[in-house]
Amino acid sequence: MALQALPTTPGTAAAAAGLTKVHGSGDTRVVALDRIDLEFREGGFTAIMGPSGCGKSTLLHCLAGLDSPSSGSVRIGTTELGTLDDRQLTRLRRDRIGFVFQAFNLLPTLTALENITLPLALAGRRPDPQWLDRVVSMVGLSQRLDHRPGQLSGGQQQRVAVARALASQPSIVFADEPTGNLDSRAGTEVLGFLRDSVRELGRTVVMVTHDPVAAGYADRVVFLSDGRLVDEMAQPTPERVLDVMKAFDARSRTS
Repeated sequence: MALQALPTTPGTAAAAAGLTKVHGSGDTRVVALDRIDLEFREGGFTAIMGPSGCGKSTLLHCLAGLDSPSSGSVRIGTTELGTLDDRQLTRLRRDRIGFVFQAFNLLPTLTALENITLPLALAGRRPDPQWLDRVVSMVGLSQRLDHRPGQLSGGQQQRVAVARALASQPSIVFADEPTGNLDSRAGTEVLGFLRDSVRELGRTVVMVTHDPVAAGYADRVVFLSDGRLVDEMAQPTPERVLDVMKAFDARSRTS
């Protein structure tokens, strides 16, 4: 069965329409996402921010096909995720989506290069040599490809994870707190590589973060509160993002 394509705005890498996610029922019912309408343009870098528990990671997981919405729809390009069976969804995630998470998720017995190319190997595909060289060079790993994760710093391990996410030439990369386990210097490097993947490689990046400095690397920030989209900012700076987050904190203290 072919992947079903549905109309969407030209140049849209991913989109959510009426996206709702509910956990539990009755007295334990929690609305994690409440009718989210959101588009991510191709070649853009978007940060998702908001108070703890506002639904940031839930939104990311639904967009990436790692979790299913209770209602509403999610599209990657023109493909409606809700129309796919498990096999098709697995193939779409493998071929068109890259992931970078707070935990590096590297296999300790494999070299950096083997970790980078593992998803392709599992799919029975060979990496494009020129693309792989470009990605490895961009993240500064050319001299570390034969090292295992235990021989790499945390920042280097996350660079391997970024390269792994890009190796299959995905149309979109989702990153969930990618600098959460890194010191400021290593975090700055990883954020620079994510930004470079947009500017130099033409990828689309959607990143969840709680850090205003990290959000400053994006070209757009969307803000969630209580599962709802409440604000948006173009060309963010850490200072402007921090002001919005302080306003969230002030409202939560008075509510």
